[in-house]
Amino acid sequence: MRTVLFIVNDLNSGGIENYLLRFLQHYDGKILPTVLCKSGTTGVLESVYSKITNIQIIPLRVGFIDFGGFNSFLKFLRSNHFDTVVDFTGNFAGLTMLGAYHRGVKKRITFYRGSTNHFKEDFIRLTYNYLISRLVLKYSTDILSNSHAALKFFFKNRSDGRFDVIYNGIDASRFLDCNEDLRNELGIPDDAFVIGHVGRFAREKNHTAVFEVAKELCAKYKDLYFILCGKGVEEAFAEQIKRLKLERQIRVLGYRNDVVKVLNSLDAFYFPSISEGQPNALIEALIAGLPIVASNIESILETIPESHHKFLVSPEDTETAVVLLESLYKNRNTESQVSLKDWAIKNYDPVILFKKFYDKI
Repeated sequence: MRTVLFIVNDLNSGGIENYLLRFLQHYDGKILPTVLCKSGTTGVLESVYSKITNIQIIPLRVGFIDFGGFNSFLKFLRSNHFDTVVDFTGNFAGLTMLGAYHRGVKKRITFYRGSTNHFKEDFIRLTYNYLISRLVLKYSTDILSNSHAALKFFFKNRSDGRFDVIYNGIDASRFLDCNEDLRNELGIPDDAFVIGHVGRFAREKNHTAVFEVAKELCAKYKDLYFILCGKGVEEAFAEQIKRLKLERQIRVLGYRNDVVKVLNSLDAFYFPSISEGQPNALIEALIAGLPIVASNIESILETIPESHHKFLVSPEDTETAVVLLESLYKNRNTESQVSLKDWAIKNYDPVILFKKFYDKI
């Protein structure tokens, strides 16, 4: 049985963490996994991860320019045998790939899960980013991504066979294991039209656009509601919603471990991200059978079939988003509301997509 070290920043709920959790659940008992959290802390998903057979969870800080942390990482590798090291932190995997190479780890995989830089760009940061990306290129035996957009952004000239795109897999039967919703809990009428967004509060998720669209539509239609769900969202918007007297129609939730209940409460899903790798939240909404309006960034264009690209708009184009969502509201329960549920279940089949990753490690 192969021993595999998976490196993430932490175990808070996000695309990387949920993808890895689902992968490990799918192959539970078939690999010996260790998950290293390079922030030095774990997170809200630790208890769920802990249920994986024979898993070890190691908080070990390995900073960007952190010689002490890098030395501790080398010592950790020396005292443990790993057949494979997989780092999900993109360019910042450069140091761990270097360390794994010098400790004789044969399989060294960097897995990109975002399609742009997620830091404030300046000369010093970009220079450091470039240098560690060269370490990724030199010392990784495989360089993976969950979108072609990411590889195009980080490696414009890909000249060897180490690069591959592996899309996210989601087990629909496991994910859709609950028929309950939150309407009664939140006091939302059964006949209301509810639009939702799921994602942690971060610049990339473009909550500014979500809130602008919510304000406009809620002002026009008193039976239209919004649910915004994700870590930090409640803190970001609660006061503003109260000041605008929109508490009845805009509901903000923090982190939930029952996202399917949130999706079961919705009639439509709005996802105007500025940057994504390949968004799990959007795929989950598709699998739940929801009509969507989303941004037309490259990674989402890859995620949605071309027949539905008419529902993708510029992340900043809230006017068109309002028109599209208003159309969904006005034409609810009609044949025009074509669900992508069957398409998404087939195209994000974990048996196929997780195996592709499993074969790499």
